[in-house]
Amino acid sequence: MNPDLLRLQAYPFERLAALKAGVTPPAHLAHIALSIGEPKHAPPAFVLEVLRDSLAGVGSYPATAGLPELRAACASWLQRRFSLPAERISASQVLPVNGTREALFAIAQAVVDRSRPGALVAMPNPFYQIYEGAALLAGAEPLFIDTPAERGFLPDLDAVPAATWDRVQLLYLCSPGNPAGAVMSVAHWRRALELAERHDFIIAADECYAELYPDEAAPPPSLLNAALAAGHSGFERCIVFHSLSKRSSLPGLRSGFVAGDQQLLGKFLLYRTYHGSAMPEPTQRASIAAWNDDAHVRANRALYREKFARVLPILRECLPVSAPEGGFYLWPEVGGDDAAFTRELFAATHVTVVPGSYLSRGSAGTGRVRISLVASVDECVEAAHRIASFVKGRTP
Repeated sequence: MNPDLLRLQAYPFERLAALKAGVTPPAHLAHIALSIGEPKHAPPAFVLEVLRDSLAGVGSYPATAGLPELRAACASWLQRRFSLPAERISASQVLPVNGTREALFAIAQAVVDRSRPGALVAMPNPFYQIYEGAALLAGAEPLFIDTPAERGFLPDLDAVPAATWDRVQLLYLCSPGNPAGAVMSVAHWRRALELAERHDFIIAADECYAELYPDEAAPPPSLLNAALAAGHSGFERCIVFHSLSKRSSLPGLRSGFVAGDQQLLGKFLLYRTYHGSAMPEPTQRASIAAWNDDAHVRANRALYREKFARVLPILRECLPVSAPEGGFYLWPEVGGDDAAFTRELFAATHVTVVPGSYLSRGSAGTGRVRISLVASVDECVEAAHRIASFVKGRTP
C-alpha cells in the first residue's frame, strides 16, 4: 500500500459523525443539516430534460478532452462572467472534469515533481480538505497559510519567507473562500502571480463559489482577470476550477471544468487520459445547457440573499456573525470549544453544523463553526431560531 495513505487525517464529516455518535436529539424536531456544502435548491428543470434526452450517449466511450461544444460553452461562460476577451480564452484552454473535487486532487498529482526534495504545496488555513490530501499523496508537504479575521480572512502571502516559497510547487487559493467567504481582489491575485513567477510554482484557483455573491454589480474577480491585468496573456502558471455544483445546484451531476495555461492543461489532459476520468456524454450535454444559461443562476443567488437577509438578524442577537463576501457559509465565533458547541447544539436542537477546528490545522478555526445555508429558506430560518435559543440558554 502507498504509505502516504497513513498520513491522511479523517475527513471532517467522519469526525462530525463520531462527535454526534450516542447523542439523541429531540424527536419532535426535524433534523436540519447545515453542515455539508451541498445545495438543496431544485436543479434546473431544463438541464434535467437535456440529461434525460441524452441518455443514449452512454452507449459510447466519451473522450477525455470532452465534446467541442462543451468546451466552447465553458469558454463562452468565462468570457461573459469575467469579461474576458474572446481572443484570450477559447475552447482549447478548457478541459471538462468530473466536479472540482477530483480535479483539485488530480492537479497535485500531475504538477508535483517528486525528484525535487522538500516539495511544498501551499494552501489557506482553514481549507478544503482535498488540498491537504492531494499534497500528501503527491509526495509533498502541505504548507498552511492562516487566514485570520484581522486580515479579512485572506491569506497573508507576504508572511511566507522567500526560502519557503522556493520549495513551493503548487499554491491552492479559494475565492470566494471556504469557510469564511472572503473574496480575493485583482491586486491580491496579482501578488500571488508575482510570487509564482519569482519562485516557479503553479496557482490552482478554486473558484467554485464564484457565482454566489451578494451584489449583482460587484461579482468576484477570477485569477484569469489578474493574469491578463499583469500581462500574462497566456495565463502562464494559472489554472482555475469551476463547477456546476454550487452555481446551478447540481452537485450530483459531478460536472465542472478547468481552464488557463494551455501548456499546463496539455500535461493535465495527458494525466487524465491515463487516469480514466472522462465525463459521460449525457453529463456533457446537460452541462452545455447549464453553462449556456445565466437566468437560473441569478434566481439561485436571489434565494441565498433571502436566506442571509432573514437569518443574520436572528443570529446577530446572540453571536458575532457577518455576511460573507461570497459563497453560502456563515463563520461565527462561538467561544470556547467549537466541537463541544456543535455536539451540544445537535443534542438540544437537532441542527448540525461543523466545528471550525475540523476544517483547519493548528488553531486557525478554533472557536468557530461553519454554518452552510444550503437548506430551504424556511428551514434556514427555523435553524437560526433554534441556534439563537440554544445560545441564549447556554450563555450565563
